Amino acid sequence: MAIIDLKPASECKYDILSLGEVMIRLDPGDERIHTTRTFRVWEGGGEYNVARGLRRTFGKRAAVVTAIADNPVGRLLEDLLLQGGVSLEYIRWVPFDGIGRKTRVGLNFTERGFGLRGAVGCSDRATSAASQMKKGDIDWERIFGQDGIRWFHTGGIFAALSQTTPDLIIEAVTVAKKHGTVVSYDLNYRDSLWRDIGGQKKAREVNREIASQVDVMLGNEEDFTAALGFEVKGVDKSFSALDPTNFKRMIETAVKEFPNFKVVATTLRNAKTATRNDWGAVMYANPSRASGSSDGRFYDATPRPDLEIYDRVGGGDSFASGLIYGLMEGKSPEQAVNYGAAHGALAMTTPGDTTTATLKEVEKAMKGAGARVER
Repeated sequence: MAIIDLKPASECKYDILSLGEVMIRLDPGDERIHTTRTFRVWEGGGEYNVARGLRRTFGKRAAVVTAIADNPVGRLLEDLLLQGGVSLEYIRWVPFDGIGRKTRVGLNFTERGFGLRGAVGCSDRATSAASQMKKGDIDWERIFGQDGIRWFHTGGIFAALSQTTPDLIIEAVTVAKKHGTVVSYDLNYRDSLWRDIGGQKKAREVNREIASQVDVMLGNEEDFTAALGFEVKGVDKSFSALDPTNFKRMIETAVKEFPNFKVVATTLRNAKTATRNDWGAVMYANPSRASGSSDGRFYDATPRPDLEIYDRVGGGDSFASGLIYGLMEGKSPEQAVNYGAAHGALAMTTPGDTTTATLKEVEKAMKGAGARVER
């Protein structure tokens, strides 16, 4: 039995559609944000990164729904998006007011970290065009009903951007489910984003409403606790970072409350230093929607202790795109979680939020191949 049943590709214009903000990432390279004099420019955003990974690494037809201010900075972002190969058909271009008082492009300053100095992210995104998106802005009936989408992905970062983005997500997933589109959601809890709009209480209210329509839920222990309210008490906190005991117990509780979850997955990470992490992943899969079904099982990815990290940002998004690829292709549960773990590991060997890995490299890493020179 397939873990996930998808609409036929022949009936859909796109295999994957993501909803979320895409920002310009400004990267100081080997310098610090507060001392550098030069930045390298990338594009990035949690939800978009998943669609881009599925397009660039796995060859899937991908599109993104977002809004961008129509000014030179927005057009720079457009140029970066075009290089990523993700369709811009559903982007809303918002008139610029001349100063950014009403709308602008979000910026994300990110330094990679090294050794004992952890990675640092500093967002500058208030009043961005994407954060002002609201229910009714997008013709979801056209997208899901007429064009056809096999898989829809969004997440908790976009849900936390403003008072209006949660309603847009709920509107989108409702129409997606109506038309048989698979829905995935990355909880991606960020305290800094929720702090001024109701905090953890609001985060749980919003995310629990969205969760009721999600097929594939992504998130770690902190996400499930902060964003959905699941906690496991009496568990030894001294376990290894690659031992998913807490996560598994939490998910056993979560899937009873949300029997619509067919798959739940997370990466497992222990940051020994900014440049050396233990890395792994675990997935729960249950094709049945019946609460308490015995079909559900956990599958562990091959652990990678002491994985060398060049730039950790985007590793989780690349895990998601690899996992989704495995599920889309009808791979076994073991293969699907290992596509995700291998892709995430490779994405962290290069700079920027987005992956540069190829499918051949992912499958080579899954087989345990080393880093010998290829000639």
